[in-house]
Amino acid sequence: MSHPVTGASAPVEPPIPEPAAPKPQGRVPFSSLAGLTGRAYLPLAFVARLPLAFLSIGALTLVAAATGSYAAGGLAAAATGIGQAIGGPLSGYLIDRTSQRAVLVPVAIAHAILIVAVVWLVLGADPATGVLLVTTFLAGLTCPQVGSMSRVRWQNLTSVRPRGRRELESALSLESMVDELTFVLGPALVGLFASLFAPWLPLIIAAVLTAVMVPLFALHWTERAAERAHLMVRARTSGQSRQGAWTPLRIAGVGAAVAGMIGMGGLFGTISASSVAFAGEAGQASAGGLFYAAMGLASGATALSVSAWPSVWGQSKRWFVCALLVVPAVLLLHAVDSVPWMIAVVFIIGLPIGPVLVTVYTIGSEASPRGRLGTVMTLLASGVVVGVSAGNAAAGTVADAGGSSAAFGTVAVAAVVLFAASVVSALVRRRGRAR
Repeated sequence: MSHPVTGASAPVEPPIPEPAAPKPQGRVPFSSLAGLTGRAYLPLAFVARLPLAFLSIGALTLVAAATGSYAAGGLAAAATGIGQAIGGPLSGYLIDRTSQRAVLVPVAIAHAILIVAVVWLVLGADPATGVLLVTTFLAGLTCPQVGSMSRVRWQNLTSVRPRGRRELESALSLESMVDELTFVLGPALVGLFASLFAPWLPLIIAAVLTAVMVPLFALHWTERAAERAHLMVRARTSGQSRQGAWTPLRIAGVGAAVAGMIGMGGLFGTISASSVAFAGEAGQASAGGLFYAAMGLASGATALSVSAWPSVWGQSKRWFVCALLVVPAVLLLHAVDSVPWMIAVVFIIGLPIGPVLVTVYTIGSEASPRGRLGTVMTLLASGVVVGVSAGNAAAGTVADAGGSSAAFGTVAVAAVVLFAASVVSALVRRRGRAR
């Protein structure tokens, strides 16, 4: 049999086993996950989501270089962010009602065309600002939600397996690490390609990767296998009508998870903007990327560790404790007086963030009504986008008015939002268990 991705000889799609009686669940090694999806899946899912990390920073870089205006570049980046925040849940809604391949393939083609249109408009057409902003908004609106859909596949594939819960934790840990790597590597590659070759090259690379890799991801055999697993679970729970309904408790549970992701995105955005302001005040503006990389590396490492945490330490407790640790960690920013110390403090802040990312995605999936997982996963991802945009804007505005020290206060606000959401989520889940 020819493999759908590589074209090489590959094993037949593994059957989805019938659920077995529960047994004690220990740690699931990451190497075993390849047995669920095949070895080609993980690198494919990584490369397919990489263009997402190119889009906003690539649009900012290109427009700013072509116009000489950072304000114009910032507006273009903001338009892509708004488009992503709206388009993510919309595509998740459509996927829940059709299939991943039915939505991701045409969306990827449209997205690639719109990215090329942005480059053409900036370099060749000298458009009005409104035309450019509409085009960048549409590029964000059609951004393929590969990371969210990969999480949906893991959720469905593990839902019918004896050790599914622990396998899902390992898979979501790995997904969070890949996300962190993507958003650390993406801006670095944009800067590298733009400085060594041309400002338009990163967006063209993103268009090519999207047009090729996203359809391969959409057509990978795990999409069909995950759908079969989902149908098996739905058949077993067909008599439980409320499992597929948006009950008040499910709305509150998903809402708390989305609020947590907004707080998480707010942390990313406020730390990014305030630390760049700090680096500029220190005369080392180019060090700004190091801060974000330090936080991403710390977060990615601890996200991977979650699969080894004891299962008796529940999801609500994990979120509560890790979010609580973030609050005093961000207060250390006010004591920083040099770039090396800033790198160290941002690394410390990143340590509890990784487990929170994994946990909130798990809690969101558990709160999701049956058949609405794609919508919920994309809502969570859009929450991060909204938080990053709001955090960047708030910290940047405060930094302009009062310097980086004042901007560090916005980081504390984002940390409080993340912690408050953990409290609300815990209360909602406790009430759900009591019913």
